[in-house]
Amino acid sequence: MLGAVGDLLEDVVVRLHETVNHASDTQATVLRRRGGSAANVVEAAVRAGAPARFIGQVGGDGVGQWLTDQLTALGAEVVVRREGRSGTIIVLLDVNGERTMLSDRATATELSPPDPAWLDGLHTLHVPFYSLEIEPLASTSMTLAAMATQRGLTVSIDMSSAAVLERYGVPRALSVIRFLRPTVVLANELEAQVLGASFRPEQLGGAMVIVKQGAEPAIVHRAGEPSVEVPAVLVPGVTDTTGAGDAFAAGVLIALARGDDAITAVHNGHVVAAAAVRRASLLPEG
Repeated sequence: MLGAVGDLLEDVVVRLHETVNHASDTQATVLRRRGGSAANVVEAAVRAGAPARFIGQVGGDGVGQWLTDQLTALGAEVVVRREGRSGTIIVLLDVNGERTMLSDRATATELSPPDPAWLDGLHTLHVPFYSLEIEPLASTSMTLAAMATQRGLTVSIDMSSAAVLERYGVPRALSVIRFLRPTVVLANELEAQVLGASFRPEQLGGAMVIVKQGAEPAIVHRAGEPSVEVPAVLVPGVTDTTGAGDAFAAGVLIALARGDDAITAVHNGHVVAAAAVRRASLLPEG
């Protein structure tokens, strides 16, 4: 089973129909849905036919109940603590489908202390860097990752956000990765650019480094081997890319767990991400 620790939040999605008219009205569609990077990974895995467990904290409110009900209804295993106020992310989607996120994570960052039982039955623990940024969730996630490594589980880290990395500090972020000794580290091209030349397997304890580039090929870096590009699965007419990177991570990790080689796993990541983009953009399969 794939496990992911971190955020389960309400997304308020604002899809712009035109360029923003500053200090005036802008036509848009507004909807609410379940979000959060760790929860997105779990959803994508379940939709791809793999068992998955979400680990985190939600508010002891109606929104928190709705969020867990949504994830459970998909077939995910949900292990949560309930306390405080559930978090919300405002997702602004421009006319090209690119997103800007305004985050109020609320109680999601308060998960503590870790419970070793959360790892029972897992083959992989996925940790978005969002889960390593703010205490006490950061210490909880680091402890779980260390426990997972001791048990021989795969540990993966997604670097999550260039803005978060810059705020956190690149040397500190790289130090955390080295300390956790993950098997797989994922980043998009902007996050990789922020992390710089040290974002390589040789500098990260031999971890496989995968750089996502949206509709462009993903780049796979493995210690002692040439880098390999794996073409993306193109989806025409995209209007919403929210969750695509998380779905990509899920596809990669479930493929690695079943014994696929790295290139096949990355291709599977593209397939799962494409399915997520189609759903988010309400496009037909094919």
